Amino acid sequence: MYRVCSRCVMDETDANIMFDEHGVCNHCHRFDRVQSLQLFGGADGEARLQNIVDKIKKEGAGKEYDCIIGLSGGVDSSYLAVKIKDFGLRPLVVHVDAGWNSELAVSNIEKIIKYCGYDLHTHVMNWEEMRDLQLSYMKAAVANQDVPQDHAFFSSMYHFAVKNEIKYILSGGNLATEAVFPDSWHGSAMDAINLKDIHRVYGSKPLRDYKTISFFEYYFWYPFAKGMRTVRPLNFMEYNKREAEKYLQDTVGYRSYARKHGESIFTKLFQNYYLPTKFGYDKRKLHYSSMILSGQISREEAVIKLAEPLYASNELENDIEYFCKKMRINRQQFDELMQAPIHDYSDFKSWDKLQGVAKKSQILLQKLLGRRLSVYS
Repeated sequence: MYRVCSRCVMDETDANIMFDEHGVCNHCHRFDRVQSLQLFGGADGEARLQNIVDKIKKEGAGKEYDCIIGLSGGVDSSYLAVKIKDFGLRPLVVHVDAGWNSELAVSNIEKIIKYCGYDLHTHVMNWEEMRDLQLSYMKAAVANQDVPQDHAFFSSMYHFAVKNEIKYILSGGNLATEAVFPDSWHGSAMDAINLKDIHRVYGSKPLRDYKTISFFEYYFWYPFAKGMRTVRPLNFMEYNKREAEKYLQDTVGYRSYARKHGESIFTKLFQNYYLPTKFGYDKRKLHYSSMILSGQISREEAVIKLAEPLYASNELENDIEYFCKKMRINRQQFDELMQAPIHDYSDFKSWDKLQGVAKKSQILLQKLLGRRLSVYS
């Protein structure tokens, strides 16, 4: 019997999901037990965030920038960029152009930068390398096709932070809309070992310009040698995505996307067609479940939204045609990629076996150095 959580809308598409005697899933229990304690709203959240901001300003005094923020054009990163202006921070804003920006995303980014008066650095990826890497992932038939873009985004953030002697990375990641995520769906986008092995098997050209973050850099060099920290300010606000979008519309003239992740044409097609069609994964379930748990929508509203189509038929065909043209494949090749047998990321080399050792080593180093890895853990 197919089961859906009685509290959120997560279901057995998560192979590891568990339900209690009331039909409530493990994701809900984890939110109550762990994640809800990491959300701070009202005066408490404001005071905590102000303390973090004061520390960032103090450590960044005398430097051109005191923090760095990635801006994709989506609601989370856009709202964060506008809100931190109120705190008087001096961020270097980085945007990674992986070749899939929608015109609307470019327009939204321009409006935010102009309103805030920030310095923007746009890192344009080598398209031939990005195309080769993304085709490698399609041929590998793994679930997370966003890894080539996501890894490039985070890698660029770290490299620019080091270059500009910035210790604080401000992330739009938040538990209010991203608390629920099943490990069974795919591995980490930060896993360069996995990325390189997939490209080794299916790629056709070397990645000379595509910069990665190694296991050692991610777990030890950046946090300990460079003293870098990741801060997620939205966890210290009463973050409501719909209210945030309305605020952006009223403040900077932000324009909404017709579909989730409409800022990236690739991610839009990947999340709204590739994942549901090939793997049966509908990421709206994660998003809505998180919003249910954080009190932003009701379960009834989420069920109604999930009944809506992911794509209008004409819109889907246009996006597939665009994808094929840009990737230089024909429709038959695209259909063959969609129908090819699926693989798990673990069918390729990964850093999974190293993670347990790394986390234990991090805890030991934190004790020895008396230093926390992140303002938000």
